[in-house]
Amino acid sequence: MAVEIKVPTLGESVTEATVAKWFKAAGDAVAVDEALVELETDKVTVEVNSPVAGALKTISAAEGAEVLVDALLGVIDEGAAAIEEAPAPEAKEEAKEEAAPAPTPAPEPAPAPAPAPATAAAAPATKPLSPAVRKLVDDSNLDASVIPATGKGGRLTKGDVQDFIAKGGAAAAPAAPRGAPAAAPAGPLPPRPEDPREERVKMTKLRKIITARLKEAQNTAAMLTTWNEVDMGAVMDLRATYKDAFEKKHDTRLGFMSFFVRAACIGLKEWPAVNGEIYGDEIIYKNYYNIGVAVGSPKGLVVPVLRDADKMSFADIEGTIRGFGLRARDGTLGIDEMSGGTFTISNGGVFGSLNSMPILNVPQSAVLGMHKIDKRPVAIGDEVVIRPMMYLALSYDHRIVDGREAVSFLVRMKECIEDPQRVLVDV
Repeated sequence: MAVEIKVPTLGESVTEATVAKWFKAAGDAVAVDEALVELETDKVTVEVNSPVAGALKTISAAEGAEVLVDALLGVIDEGAAAIEEAPAPEAKEEAKEEAAPAPTPAPEPAPAPAPAPATAAAAPATKPLSPAVRKLVDDSNLDASVIPATGKGGRLTKGDVQDFIAKGGAAAAPAAPRGAPAAAPAGPLPPRPEDPREERVKMTKLRKIITARLKEAQNTAAMLTTWNEVDMGAVMDLRATYKDAFEKKHDTRLGFMSFFVRAACIGLKEWPAVNGEIYGDEIIYKNYYNIGVAVGSPKGLVVPVLRDADKMSFADIEGTIRGFGLRARDGTLGIDEMSGGTFTISNGGVFGSLNSMPILNVPQSAVLGMHKIDKRPVAIGDEVVIRPMMYLALSYDHRIVDGREAVSFLVRMKECIEDPQRVLVDV
């Protein structure tokens, strides 16, 4: 019995993935729940396991292929043994791969006959765009008709637009109204001479989406950054006093992040615009506090989310963050753990950063950057003393967050960190 292997549901707002790696070749025997293929999305890597035992009959999506949710990946012959003549199906797949690029260049040389490209380009424009796609297209000053559409029924997806931006399409779009020559930058780059001292590595799906989102943040938001500095002495003393007892009781270390998460929740409740979002011509104020914590992984930056962080204890926060870090390194973070954030905290201080300007994690309206603790002279009263200081940077969308709100939020965080008892008594 033939069993189809399809792309599973990938999570909130994730509609497509890249086939990163096949663990099995056509003809190989597979066991129940054995990993068949690894899919890479803009948020996380997902393994697709075999639902039955048998032999992998065919592979429908080769490595590197872009696939949508519910797309066919391959077929398993349930109960069959390994196929000896496996090369035959593989050869067919390779033939399909070799044949596939051949038609792609065909539309590119076609600029000479103007009618042909116009007809091809008009196809996506006839399909209605979702609000999210329309917003991204409009904010980036793009022409939807020139963006290749891979969605169901020829619809344009958000991923299509982000890939188009990452490949340089955004740079070409504003210049398009001036005349036809401006379309050239959107095409493939000219060949670059090989250099034995250079190493070429194809960008992963995650890295491409990271570049697209960072550019989207710059193109969309009126981004501004405000700074403050905080004396970490009180928190460091508190931590030194209770860290051993804390670890013994809760089986996790007491770090600094839990103090900042709790302080952020207090500030967000007082200044709701910092926890808001612009959606079209509406402002959405979120009365819940899902704090994203930026974590480095071998494949790039990921932002797992502490859900309802205002209701979490210090031990809950520290334990959850520790779990995020371990799973990020292993590549096992779940898609549901990466979505739904309302505010983000990024700690560049763990890598030695003294100061920076963090970039928004759209559609969020603000992101907090923490930095390294640096002993330096500060004036306290009429005396100059050496104190452990940290710079805090808040980047925010000035369209929704005013300067007064951004500065007041950061001051509130400073008060809570310099006097952590405020967090306990909520003053």
